[in-house]
Amino acid sequence: MNPTSVSFENADPRDLIVRKLEDADRLMGLVRASAALAQAQIGALSGDPLDMLRRMKFDRIGYHPTEGRSLNLVEQINQTWSMAVAIEATRTLLEKHPEAGGFRLAPGARASIALDIMSIAPDLVGAETFAAVDPDNNRKLKTDLEKLVTRTEQHKYIFFMSPRFPRTERHARFEVPGVEVWSLEI
Repeated sequence: MNPTSVSFENADPRDLIVRKLEDADRLMGLVRASAALAQAQIGALSGDPLDMLRRMKFDRIGYHPTEGRSLNLVEQINQTWSMAVAIEATRTLLEKHPEAGGFRLAPGARASIALDIMSIAPDLVGAETFAAVDPDNNRKLKTDLEKLVTRTEQHKYIFFMSPRFPRTERHARFEVPGVEVWSLEI
């Protein structure tokens, strides 16, 4: 996607709502546009390799995945995959729960709601999402399971992206009663 073909101006950073697949497509378009902007910045880096890595970590050569504002590249990478997993999870939830009225997204650093994904219909669906090399890294899966088991939503999920689990599928072996665990292919 050409980064100039997507406008960040209409993206409200406080209220990401997905009611239909087209909303998810629009958000993923913003994520791709941000990645394209960063790709152009990376291509312009030259000189000492250590200085290049310093600039990626500390300079604002990256972009927020849905807002278009500048970030350091490391933060863009983290936020991009948090957002991509939440968007892809929402596609699955739209299919499984059409009665939910859509979903609010607030993955990772966007903690404006109690969970990464919550249904518009109160107390119906709640989900936590993450991207990791391994779902056991930093006890993320365990921590999310502990969090969700105490929640009151009727349907509770964890969605993750990991190269160790490259397909979209349910993983009952990781589940606790009342919480479904899914890997996502993105």
